[in-house]
Amino acid sequence: MSPAERRRILIGIAGGSGSGKTLLAGTLAKAFGAEEVALLPEDAYYRDYPHLSLAERARQNFDHPDAIDEELLVRHLRELLQGSAIERPVYDFTGYRRTAETVRIDRQPIVILEGILILYPSELRELMDIKVYMDTDPDVRLLRRIQRDIEERGRTLQSVVEQYERTVRPMHLLFVEPTKRYADIIVPQGGGNTVAVDLLVTKIAALLQSASAARRPSPAAAPSPPGRGPG
Repeated sequence: MSPAERRRILIGIAGGSGSGKTLLAGTLAKAFGAEEVALLPEDAYYRDYPHLSLAERARQNFDHPDAIDEELLVRHLRELLQGSAIERPVYDFTGYRRTAETVRIDRQPIVILEGILILYPSELRELMDIKVYMDTDPDVRLLRRIQRDIEERGRTLQSVVEQYERTVRPMHLLFVEPTKRYADIIVPQGGGNTVAVDLLVTKIAALLQSASAARRPSPAAAPSPPGRGPG
């Protein structure tokens, strides 16, 4: 079966900031191999505000659904699921800008989308074969966010805490936590939950096998034996 003929599987991994979404996505990608998985982070699709100053961009609410370019994200997902490659945007978290660069994402049988708000829009949910919600304690998520933003995004402790109190926590309670009800699987203890990982790997493998079987041509019917002539 050619790559273009294979049905693609979309896995959505949601949850609060620092809940272990990226770790779980990476673990699943490793389980199936890079040649089988396309990883798509929702935060690559933040809207761009080039007309604003750096200080004004930094004050934007990045935890509200309006911060995501949902139209572009949905279009890219549809293209991947239909077997086309995409040019994924690259977001600079230091300058709060979308860069001029892109990352090519080739068609793969498994697409994993991860982000805090991916279960909020119904149009995204309808594309997903499996919807996962990472249910991690708030204090654990905050500590992970502090470490990540300071080490990887050049933030100060004060700025991380201020953003958490101003937008991250209230938006989580308003837009992220309620989407737990849409999840097929709720994963406690973060991305290191090996039982949850094993269950997901088994389910994804079954979906792939089912998709392959559905596309496999049926065997031709055996010809009927020739009829006997008059004796």
